[in-house]
Amino acid sequence: MNRLDAMNLFVRVADLGSFAAVANQLGVARSVVTRQIAALEEHLGVKLMVRTTRRLTLTTAGTAYLDKCRTILDLVETAEADVMEERLTPRGNLRISLPLSFGLRRIVPLLPAFQSTYPEISLALDFSDRHVNLIDEGIDLSIRIIARLDPNDVARRLGESRLLTVASPDYLSRHGRPAHPAELSAHSCLGYSAKANNRPLSFRIDGRMENVHVPFRLQANNGDALAAAAAQGLGITMQPDFIAADGLASGALVTVLEDFEPAPLGIYALLPSNRYLPHRVRVLIDFLAKALASAA
Repeated sequence: MNRLDAMNLFVRVADLGSFAAVANQLGVARSVVTRQIAALEEHLGVKLMVRTTRRLTLTTAGTAYLDKCRTILDLVETAEADVMEERLTPRGNLRISLPLSFGLRRIVPLLPAFQSTYPEISLALDFSDRHVNLIDEGIDLSIRIIARLDPNDVARRLGESRLLTVASPDYLSRHGRPAHPAELSAHSCLGYSAKANNRPLSFRIDGRMENVHVPFRLQANNGDALAAAAAQGLGITMQPDFIAADGLASGALVTVLEDFEPAPLGIYALLPSNRYLPHRVRVLIDFLAKALASAA
């Protein structure tokens, strides 16, 4: 095994934290990966990993070596890609994780144009609102709509989405229109939650963001379900603009508390790491950024 192959294998093991997981990815026996890492340690004359029956932990030397390996491999990829991309058509497989409602409403309609432009790129779509581990699950790109990024996230901003508080005209005629977020405690509220707990709603009050805790009459982990329930007169809900749009256009929903609209959410393309991006990933991100900007 040459030096670059050894570095690449070491980075894979460090990222996945398992010889077995890397062996499964490569389609080889676990013992093959173990021997190759042992040979690398022997060549370097240092211990890179402490191995137990349950986990792998990098040594101090292993952590330093990992950083240098990433830098070297990134430079090699960049050098090769800069030469090759001038003559190669983007091709290969892309696995994408994206939120269910946003994916169906905003991303899927864009795919015919993308695949017409890049016919040699194949897409695998994983619709889920849950937080995914990009490296562990083999995801090339995750689209997420969130208020803020985590410090270690590697992402490109694709746009933003407003959060609108909406209800049906029938509900408001029966229960009155709230004039302030504090009045929501006297209303039936419908809340988004992936778990069975009440999450506060955020509003801009007196120029700053404040959380308002309200009891939810109905909770669901899908915004379309909550918007449909609100349109049927069950209560007030806060939803992103792409979910509320149809109900607002038809008159089934109207906005309330417009003067307290919270800060918009960011639409981001999250990436597995800050390593060099494959050409096929970059063209997809560029395509989505342009398409979403023109649709805004």
